[in-house]
Amino acid sequence: MASFNRIILMGHLVADPELRQTQSGIAVTSFRIGVARRLSRSGEQPQSDFFDIVAWRQTAEFVTRFFTKGKPILVCGSLQTRSWTDANGAKRISYEIVADECSFVEKKGDGPVGGAPVAEMPNYSSPKAEGSFEELSADDELPF
Repeated sequence: MASFNRIILMGHLVADPELRQTQSGIAVTSFRIGVARRLSRSGEQPQSDFFDIVAWRQTAEFVTRFFTKGKPILVCGSLQTRSWTDANGAKRISYEIVADECSFVEKKGDGPVGGAPVAEMPNYSSPKAEGSFEELSADDELPF
């Protein structure tokens, strides 16, 4: 049976990420993001969930260079579990997201991210105006 493990989260960093190096010199950072829940009861404060994220190599360097506490971030990765026995002999388990990709959420004009200028983001909008689709008369005219 096939399996699939993909997580996509968009939230705000709750603290500044800090770049570390493993003994073999690989860059790594751990950080936590808060993600607001979509639905809340009327009259209640909106609630958030908090997720632990681990990023490696270039992704870790990117996050620590351009993101600081409170900045929005988009994280794509996979869910991973770790289990261990604590000092009292109790079995413990934790869940974290291993980030494959991290991206900006703000536009360039929305202000600096992490105190540094944001690189030019690609424009994926169509050059044609909305509603300017051309009609095709038959299926044999389709380009695929």
